[in-house]
Amino acid sequence: MKKTFYSNGKLLITGEYLVLDGAKAFALPTKMGQNLIIEEGSNKEIIWKSYDADGSIWFEDTLLFSDISKEVNPENESVKATLTTILHEAFKLNPDFITNSDGYVISTELGFPKSWGLGTSSTLINNIAQWLQINAYTLLKNSFGGSGYDIACAQNETAIIYHLEQGNPVIENASFDPDFTDNLYFVYLNKKQSSKSAIAAYNINKKNDLAKTIAANDQITMAVLRATTLQSFAAAIEKHEIAMSSILEMQTIKESLFPDFDGVIKSLGAWGGDFVMAVAEENPTQYFRSKGYKTVVPYDEMILS
Repeated sequence: MKKTFYSNGKLLITGEYLVLDGAKAFALPTKMGQNLIIEEGSNKEIIWKSYDADGSIWFEDTLLFSDISKEVNPENESVKATLTTILHEAFKLNPDFITNSDGYVISTELGFPKSWGLGTSSTLINNIAQWLQINAYTLLKNSFGGSGYDIACAQNETAIIYHLEQGNPVIENASFDPDFTDNLYFVYLNKKQSSKSAIAAYNINKKNDLAKTIAANDQITMAVLRATTLQSFAAAIEKHEIAMSSILEMQTIKESLFPDFDGVIKSLGAWGGDFVMAVAEENPTQYFRSKGYKTVVPYDEMILS
């Protein structure tokens, strides 16, 4: 019998990096997500295929039950090894899917291009957790790491405020439907940024005393969420970008790539890749295309409402 599971993609609007240390993050689930389709198989193995948004297969392999049930070499970062690690951690939380099965034929279907970074891994982890009825946050922590805000987006249909308390996720559903969403655009920077490596770099460079920084972040996050005009929203977004630039000791994306842009640009998630948010009075699509950035997605086409 075929079973299908679905999870939303995500975009982190505020609180990048700092969310790992307890700061409040404002995040939005996307209209595009990922399906996981499970069918019965044989031979004590999983025949796995992963489809990109255009229908092409980006990963295909056979995973043996015997490999899933044993520890994986943590230094092997191939797609197969990463997937086996996720399934191994799932096995530790619910071994029945291996011990009580003859095998599976499994496929995943992305609703967004894999390179976009909207949550290929988080949607997979949440889908596996749904399938095996295990805690998705625990599975993420044990396999991939991260704050878990992306899991919260996978599971929720509205904007969220997310933070960690003593390592545990706290999710608040938020209302975000301002009049100026027509002035918000998401621009793909033509390269995918590794969340793992970005988090590792942040952990090495972060300052010891983050309490004041986190308090300031939380104030900005609430100002972004509660903004009633485009001007107040843009001001809060710009303030956040400047603060994070200082913390990360990196130029803002606007400084490095778009210094002549008439508006505000905000990095989303790991700095330097994936998507940025552009806030502008006029449609900026032609501006970004003239710079070589052809993927410009209006807010209403990207965000689940």
